[in-house]
Amino acid sequence: MVREVWVEILATDARRYSKMSNNSSKRAPTTATQRLKQDYLRIKKDPVPYICAEPLPSNILEWHYVVRGPEMTPYEGGRPSLLLELCPDQAEKCSGLLPLLPGKSACLCLLLVFQFGCGYYHGKLIFPREFPFKPPSIYMITPNGRFKCNTRLCLSITDFHPDTWNPAWSVSTILTGLLSFMVEKGPTLGSIETSDFMKRQLAAQSLVFNLKDKVFCELFPEVVEEIKQKQKAQDELSSRPQALPLPDVVPDGETHHGQNGLPLLNGHVPGAGPHLAGLQQANRHHGLLGGALANLFVIVGFAAFAYTVKYVLRSIAQE
Repeated sequence: MVREVWVEILATDARRYSKMSNNSSKRAPTTATQRLKQDYLRIKKDPVPYICAEPLPSNILEWHYVVRGPEMTPYEGGRPSLLLELCPDQAEKCSGLLPLLPGKSACLCLLLVFQFGCGYYHGKLIFPREFPFKPPSIYMITPNGRFKCNTRLCLSITDFHPDTWNPAWSVSTILTGLLSFMVEKGPTLGSIETSDFMKRQLAAQSLVFNLKDKVFCELFPEVVEEIKQKQKAQDELSSRPQALPLPDVVPDGETHHGQNGLPLLNGHVPGAGPHLAGLQQANRHHGLLGGALANLFVIVGFAAFAYTVKYVLRSIAQE
């Protein structure tokens, strides 16, 4: 079975693997090279959930990985987020919404948009020449809100703890342990503390950040294409913000009574002074807020339904 997998890998990726073998034999001892080649075959046959990894063609001791944010975490890819900007004169009335909208307490207009937060986190593993008898170093390159960038991480599976290292652990084991620790909140050397809101912001920014990395683009062309597709969908959605209905506007020449009981002509009080005009403007903002809240509930309900369907499909696929 292993031989069949080996033949398949060579057939689909012969050029890269041949180059990797030729260069790595000059730089790494035979034991490390053979073990990492076995791990490469294993990870291709049995991928780690949410993670893909590739060694540098020129140096098998340096591997790069990409973590896709798992569901129901701040790092999740494809999670919708809502931004609601409140008028200054309505901020106090809507204080109950503010916990859902950090940093959006008072703005100049009311706007409802639908955005995607997509987390793709690029990092690398540096293996010692003595691998698998000594553990690797782990680095995170993409800003993520959990670990410092380009800093050695102190985990039980890294070179910070050679006493707890097990030579039987493979590259798949190392990446699984990294993901497990990433979604937790325990502190360690190389970790940082940020809010979930900040992590989601960094998740959305990770797309553009990674596309600027030459190594990332060369090693993970499929992920690059996936990111570009999400960017395209985001751009199309952002270019079409949802229109909100304007209250108290009636056809020309018709009289209509507003929420304050005063007659309106085309949404305005005939002969109204500055005070009444200000009151009418406040009523207009109140109507806008009501429409925005209705749209907010509809979109949240749709998002919940979409996630339910996604979870069911994923469960069926795993079975």
